[in-house]
Amino acid sequence: MGMSQTKEEFLYIGIDGGGSKCRATIYTHDYCILGTGVAGRANPLHGLAQTFQSIEDSTQLALSDAGLKPDDSKRLIAGLGLAGVNVPRLYQDIAKWQHPFSSMYLTTDLHTACIGAHQGQEGAVIITGTGSCGYARVGDKELLLGGHGFALGDKGSGAWLGLKASEAALLDLDGFGEKTILTERLMQHFEVNNALGIVENLAGQSSSTYAKLARIVFECAQIKDGVALDIVREGATYISELARKLFEIDPPRFSMIGGLAEPLAPWLAEDVLAKLAPSLQPPEWGAAFFAQQQYAKATV
Repeated sequence: MGMSQTKEEFLYIGIDGGGSKCRATIYTHDYCILGTGVAGRANPLHGLAQTFQSIEDSTQLALSDAGLKPDDSKRLIAGLGLAGVNVPRLYQDIAKWQHPFSSMYLTTDLHTACIGAHQGQEGAVIITGTGSCGYARVGDKELLLGGHGFALGDKGSGAWLGLKASEAALLDLDGFGEKTILTERLMQHFEVNNALGIVENLAGQSSSTYAKLARIVFECAQIKDGVALDIVREGATYISELARKLFEIDPPRFSMIGGLAEPLAPWLAEDVLAKLAPSLQPPEWGAAFFAQQQYAKATV
């Protein structure tokens, strides 16, 4: 590509690789969006080949959306936010990839989510969706909490809420647990009429199947079902504690992102809610910003 190009001609691609999908957005140097593409999952912990494939697919879709040619990927300065690259072995594996870009800069999906949420400023984020985790970065201090995955951790997440609701319904059906509306709602959800029916639908299922039940838990808590209330409160208490731990390094800003951020907010502790600020940009923006910064450092 040669170094004769001016900064204005550079294009950046921000890529957010997750456990369910990979999003890529192409930006100009001043962050006008040119095109976006979404492909399959890109979590290196679940396989490198699939990750590289999803990155290439989402890149090609974004190029096409931007009206650019497939081999224009060579013009792109890429920022990648991927799960698991805080594991040195995985970082090395991806850094060695014969990528299709002009240059590529790699960091964790949490880091890019945090950069995006605070539009390039420092801060803290809690991600609550299918899973849950907390991340903060201030100066040279970095804090990563939770995110241990289902079913070991991810407390307060969609999958955790679904798991707790399922356990409660099965205890109720066997005559051990408190009566709860969750039981009836779960049987309706799976179109079954007994405990075995619920078990057949959940045995061996992934976290996303459990996360689909989270909405039911919130609905039952809303109508004051005791068991659902206990579950939601326990999850929200954990998320509030997680936030307070992140606050220990004094992040100037705090946001929550993910599908559960909104339904969880009213249940959080007041001191946490008081600090909550809206997320400003998506993780792909954060990835592009990271790439722009790293590229500028590399070419000084």
